[in-house]
Amino acid sequence: MASLTHQLVGLKCPPISRTRIINKNLINPTIIIHTKKKIVCKASAVAITNAQTKERLKLKEMFEEAYERCRIAPMEGVAFTVEDFHSALEKYDFDSEIGTKVKGTVFKVDANGALVDITAKSSAYLPLQEASIHNIKHIEEAGIFPGMREEFVVIGENESDDSLVLSLRSIQYDLAWERCRQLQAEDVVVKGKVVSANKGGVVALVEGLRGFVPFSQISSKSTAEELLEKELPLKFVEVDQEQTRLVLSNRKAVADSQTQLGIGSVVLGTVQSLKPYGAFIDIGGINGLLHVSQISHDRISDIVTVLQPGDTLKVMILSHDRERGRVSLSTKKLEPTPGDMIRNPKLVFEKAEEMAQTFRQRIAQAEAMACADILRFPSESGLTLNSDGILGPLISELPAEGLDLGEIFPAEES
Repeated sequence: MASLTHQLVGLKCPPISRTRIINKNLINPTIIIHTKKKIVCKASAVAITNAQTKERLKLKEMFEEAYERCRIAPMEGVAFTVEDFHSALEKYDFDSEIGTKVKGTVFKVDANGALVDITAKSSAYLPLQEASIHNIKHIEEAGIFPGMREEFVVIGENESDDSLVLSLRSIQYDLAWERCRQLQAEDVVVKGKVVSANKGGVVALVEGLRGFVPFSQISSKSTAEELLEKELPLKFVEVDQEQTRLVLSNRKAVADSQTQLGIGSVVLGTVQSLKPYGAFIDIGGINGLLHVSQISHDRISDIVTVLQPGDTLKVMILSHDRERGRVSLSTKKLEPTPGDMIRNPKLVFEKAEEMAQTFRQRIAQAEAMACADILRFPSESGLTLNSDGILGPLISELPAEGLDLGEIFPAEES
């Protein structure tokens, strides 16, 4: 018995297989269910592990394929070329030297200027004094607002934060000189406001630039103080940007305007001053006299009751002495009914062109009748028409002692 026991102790029994058929009478049902769950979980884990392995193998093949493609033909199928890359770099990386022009977008404004995005490492700043060629007190006066995109020029760098300082004034300055050169070439009359004066003349603003008008080139006899803040018609005499010389002439502009003044034409004027004998009217840089007798058909005892300095009115040119620079004006000829300049000056203003046209027609008819009479009775009228068709006194072209027919040479054949 002892030997049998010793033999049994040396034996090793294999474990019971989980897949073996189990006797329902010997094992608890709850143990059976637990065993099935373990089997299902183990099968699922194996399935997941297999799926991950396949995915990893697929990714590995993709990476190996991409690596091989990059090694053999790195640019194949790539739409963004090396040239495009360099072009993008040039677009967002610019030369920040002084004088360089850059495109930028304003994104903030304040009382002292505006911040501008120029796609650099830091924003740029546009000071108020560099926002316009004109003197302004607020940045909005220069038309600067958030979202505005414009071309600027670099004029400096802020050492505190390495931001660039921009200017619009420098660009406008060059454009103003170019505009003046063009106007000089076209011989155009421009308006200039007198802003200061010195011993030699006055300074007028034209296209945002300060031009000099010598006293010798001013048509009127007004003093420098009288010309301040007034606008003068001007022509360009010298335009030199390199020497910063802009010389203007009021006399040339006035002479040009005078050639356009025709007898009977209606022009707009401004009352400059009043005298007991009439009013001086500014008609585009030319001073004309509106005599008190030419204001209205009705008698005027005091001119102040009809006109005041600064009044704007329409006047008709009665005469123009170009040599003396004198122009005679009339509003009496423009009255629809006598006395309208006193009772209803607004009506005279509205009907000015119509009344002037009627006046010109009457003058033309009178001249036509005079010409007809001269042609019919030249000796009785004492007038004749010259080669230009202008009426003049009848003057005999024969010498007082008569004509000696013996002095006439016979005509020769050519």
